[in-house]
Amino acid sequence: MSAPAPPAARLWLVRHAAALVGPGICYGALDLPADATATRSAAARLAAALPSQPRVFHSPLQRCAQLALELQARRPDARSRPDARLREMDFGAWEGRAWKAIGKGPIDAWTAAFTIHAPGGGERLGALLARVSAALQAARQLHAEQGVADVVWITHAGVARCVAWLQAHGDGPLPRCGEWPVAAPGCGGWELRVLA
Repeated sequence: MSAPAPPAARLWLVRHAAALVGPGICYGALDLPADATATRSAAARLAAALPSQPRVFHSPLQRCAQLALELQARRPDARSRPDARLREMDFGAWEGRAWKAIGKGPIDAWTAAFTIHAPGGGERLGALLARVSAALQAARQLHAEQGVADVVWITHAGVARCVAWLQAHGDGPLPRCGEWPVAAPGCGGWELRVLA
């Protein structure tokens, strides 16, 4: 008899706690802190939910690094390493501006060429998808080569949406604006995905 197959690896997509920013402000790569109380609460919930010996990575932006540090304080086995591939999309000159102030014209130009237009001169969605795809491949290798069962990313809504798109469509067709996934974990929450 052959040995049973190892359980499927899981990817924990954890979103940082609420950023300290006003409503209606565009922020992606803008390095904002998160609410400290909400971060501690999210870390406590995550620490209780994670199995032993997870492999944890976080976006280098401080709102994610805060959650990684709070998690590690509660779970020394959940030591995290920064991974720049997990940072949020860069909106260039739009960062820190009110969406209303950016105006309809520039936003329409972005949505018309959704994956190839760099909003605010920042990052194209196609580039974000490429770096998240590379991070997914690295996570799969951790499972295949080292038997890691649970990979945790402390990251952002945009990265979670990229994972949803890539798992549904692979590296094939790039999305149009109306096809892009809207759902993402809420601030301080997470979702589990099979890492296959």
